[in-house]
Amino acid sequence: MNGHTLGECTKSILPVRDALEVLNGKWKLPIIVSLMFGNKRFSQIAREVPGITDKMLSKELRDLECNELVKRKVYDSIPVVVEYSLTDYGHSLKVVIEVLRAWGMKHRERMMGEVTV
Repeated sequence: MNGHTLGECTKSILPVRDALEVLNGKWKLPIIVSLMFGNKRFSQIAREVPGITDKMLSKELRDLECNELVKRKVYDSIPVVVEYSLTDYGHSLKVVIEVLRAWGMKHRERMMGEVTV
């Protein structure tokens, strides 16, 4: 086991599994990326995340809000305006997303011979 104990391995796996549980599915990270470019209304996020349904976007935003990654602000106006933004905690994922993006670009190039921007 390369000099590592089973306990050390488990201690490394558990936090990764916790992170994946919070960010699971194909929609959460794209929603977070969209909000990294600024506060958005529901329809703006829906346009920027191709293929997501309104029902799924609503569910995922609620999950992200429950995990304190996204904040929902309701403005007292007519009509009512609802805006979503990343919390400071949500912004802490920026480094993770940048590393995933870089790895994804290299992987895509390796597997498909594609060079991405």
